[in-house]
Amino acid sequence: MMSDPEELLPPYDGIKMADVRLVKSDQDAAEALAALSATDVIGFDTESKPTFLKGEVSTGPHLVQLATDDCAYLFQIGAVPAVDVLKAVLESKDILKVGFGLSDDVKRLRAKLGIDAHNVLDLSTALRKGERNTLGAKTAVARFFGQKLQKSKKITTTNWALPRLSEKQILYAADDAHVALKIYRHWRTL
Repeated sequence: MMSDPEELLPPYDGIKMADVRLVKSDQDAAEALAALSATDVIGFDTESKPTFLKGEVSTGPHLVQLATDDCAYLFQIGAVPAVDVLKAVLESKDILKVGFGLSDDVKRLRAKLGIDAHNVLDLSTALRKGERNTLGAKTAVARFFGQKLQKSKKITTTNWALPRLSEKQILYAADDAHVALKIYRHWRTL
């Protein structure tokens, strides 16, 4: 039996906790808006509390992640300053938003928050190179960086609607947005 070649790769060294900002106050929101507005491209993703029952409709997104080259900003939905900043950044036609599998994220943001995201590039289709299947972040990290992106099912399916997220949740979510931006920047240099 052949092993998965991705298993043999060294681990991807993700974003550090010191480079993650939880946007909780008006001042946090103002700082996030200034940093995000000052860049040409940001990494973008959302997390939603998982649904387990047939027919159950997601109430997400519960968390929106936006990343610059240096920092990831996490916006918990329900926190008051978040929506204004998200609307300003995500609706901006001047800032390119990049991420993986963004069609649901964009639809949910529109449905839940009335945010109509513009200038969004879904890397899962943009990086395909004629392949039939879409490309995920794990495959892109392996292909472009020769590293293995750790994607824990246990973290993926945690409750993203919790008022206090664990450090593992925070790093997982921040990495999702940050790695998308790093892959985009690398891809544009090829």
